[in-house]
Amino acid sequence: VDGSGDVAIRIQGNTRSFKIEQNNYGLRISDLDAGSERLRIDASGAMTLPLQPAFLAQPSTPQSDFGADGNNDVIAFGTERFDQNNDFSSNTFTAPTTGKYQLSVNLYLANIESAANYYQLTLATSNREYFYAFDVSSADSDPNRFTFQVNVLADMDANDTSEVRILQVTGSAQTDIAIESYFSGFLAC
Repeated sequence: VDGSGDVAIRIQGNTRSFKIEQNNYGLRISDLDAGSERLRIDASGAMTLPLQPAFLAQPSTPQSDFGADGNNDVIAFGTERFDQNNDFSSNTFTAPTTGKYQLSVNLYLANIESAANYYQLTLATSNREYFYAFDVSSADSDPNRFTFQVNVLADMDANDTSEVRILQVTGSAQTDIAIESYFSGFLAC
């Protein structure tokens, strides 16, 4: 206990040392070897985990006229709004640990091709693929814009990956992926 009433406990193990601090701001657990905070519980009881995997990425620029060739094109998410544990890179999220991950994709498309048979959004993980399909054949003309979404609690093992793909079957290559689109995720449990 120091003169201000703060309490600090140092725990030394075989490979790591941790410090538990309690003061008028709350409770904090830090890894002394890595020099980073691992857990904070503030005075209101709110808990934050600064290294908990979480990310949100968006396209850096519109992706214009993507292919209508029947290929599953990987969507480029070049702007990271945040990447709390540095697990998102090159359009791919890599799970740092085994667990259940909440993954969400919101794909904002413009200049939809009504002559296409269908569009398919794929949220692909190492274990499974999740889909949203849209049949545009019922449209009288090219829809100006449309939003595709996939939200899933996915089972992922350490080092499993996840990426987002778009497929357009037939029609002309005129559809654009807007920068308002996003791909996000976090470790839920």
